[in-house]
Amino acid sequence: MKEFISNLLVQAANTLVEDTSSINIILERPKSAAHGDFSCNLAMMLAKPLRQNPRVIAEQLINAIPQNNQIAKIEVAGAGFINFYLAADAKHAVVKAILEAGDQYGQNQTGKGEKVQVEFVSANPTGPLHVGHGRGAAVGDCLSRLLAANGWDVTREFYYNDAGAQIDNLTISVLARAKGVSTNDISFPENGYRGEYIADIAKAFLAKETIVADDTEVTASGDLNDTESVRHFSVAYLRHEQDLDLRAFQIQFDVFSLESALYASGKVEDTVQSLIKSGHTYEEEGALWLRTTDFGDDKDRVMRKNEGGYTYFIPDVTYHLEKWNRGFIKVINEQGADHHSTITRVRAGLQALDIGIPKAWPDYVLHQMVTVMRGGEEVKLSKRAGSYVTLRDLIEEVGCDATRYFLAARKSDSQLIFDIDLARAQTNDNPVYYIQYAHARICSVLTQWEGEPSSLAAADLSALASSREAILMQKLSEFPDVVQQAASDLAPHMIANYLKECASELHSYYNDTKFLVDDTSTKLARMALITATRHILKNGLHLLGVSAPNNM
Repeated sequence: MKEFISNLLVQAANTLVEDTSSINIILERPKSAAHGDFSCNLAMMLAKPLRQNPRVIAEQLINAIPQNNQIAKIEVAGAGFINFYLAADAKHAVVKAILEAGDQYGQNQTGKGEKVQVEFVSANPTGPLHVGHGRGAAVGDCLSRLLAANGWDVTREFYYNDAGAQIDNLTISVLARAKGVSTNDISFPENGYRGEYIADIAKAFLAKETIVADDTEVTASGDLNDTESVRHFSVAYLRHEQDLDLRAFQIQFDVFSLESALYASGKVEDTVQSLIKSGHTYEEEGALWLRTTDFGDDKDRVMRKNEGGYTYFIPDVTYHLEKWNRGFIKVINEQGADHHSTITRVRAGLQALDIGIPKAWPDYVLHQMVTVMRGGEEVKLSKRAGSYVTLRDLIEEVGCDATRYFLAARKSDSQLIFDIDLARAQTNDNPVYYIQYAHARICSVLTQWEGEPSSLAAADLSALASSREAILMQKLSEFPDVVQQAASDLAPHMIANYLKECASELHSYYNDTKFLVDDTSTKLARMALITATRHILKNGLHLLGVSAPNNM
């Protein structure tokens, strides 16, 4: 319908200006159904070149639009907006389209099957996943679902930083606990990890347990003099723990990548040599530097320290070079806001390779911190982790559905307050309950009806004539646009907001309307409308990774 109206406007504009090739027709949904189904500011865009009042131009455009059976009325509003009111049959068409497409409704082929990689969570294997990782997991998985719904070939990837100082600290922490050193002891490593999970790892290491994590299997030697065995076992143990966290959160990855593998394969050294060969490096005070200022960074960055080790910046560039070589024309990194400073550095490093990687590649979605509240007070500690609230703590408190919804429901770059009491409440104040209850209400009516859903495709929808029905149908018709826009803006919270609005319209319709009426035509029309609504609620919840229960 948007394409249909856009074509009508282009035809009308051709009667007023010679060249319309540069005109970008933008149709928007009015906030109020009273202002029509679509609105356009084309008249105001033409005001300057035509040197006329926008309202006069709007009238001229309307007069130039041919009569058709899809549009009931066109009006000028405000400073020159053109509002379109669809005919009843055009509004009913969305119900038919939803019933026909079912679970596929809202999907499109914008991505044209091209490859996109979404990297998210990517937690260091030094402890259980915390709530911040959970927000990254929720946003990253929702982004992946949205991109897939828009026709992209999506690869979900988790990158383990299993090398460097943090892994050293993990190793000495496990060694200390294995030797019986308490976290309160003055000899416990100053930068060590103090959660109870460290004691669990130490106990498992001494018991010579075997751990399976993704593509690796590690058996502990039990020898406290074997530091490498402690290191490998500890990393594998925590990778396995994080796998369990992700499984509880219903997150699956296609690929797990290891920083250590980039060193072991020699790819980090290859990247360094490529950067040297490109001519963008120099040596100073015994260190090797990259001129990242040539590519927009605020200062040059050290690649190799004067004592010989590489900075973490180099394996990051190497890893992203691997992504490029694997054929991903689009890469999205979902990370915490503390990674903001790495964006320019990584992009500069990739540009310095001089191999044609676009300047703005990869894309980044950064999420802000999460504050967990219960009883009006902040919850800071987990018994298991010792220093933060874990993702699994939250899931055990409120369930997977509420956790996923709440963590994805706000714009990623805004701080999030996660209210445990609200997430557990079975009231309309809880948006998850509110949306799922709307779906369950529809299922209840359909169960009472006991009709055959396939019969609804042929229903006469002319009985859908109330204002409530018109508003609900308009809301349903917005879903494909929201799915496309949310993917384009990398903004899954748009789906969450839409679902709340859709559920609100359904509840209002439900409270005002009797569905199982004696008149068969009216009954079938209303059954068709709420069945279409059920599809939309279910499809939208699926994009968030949230279930759509049939009863509550």
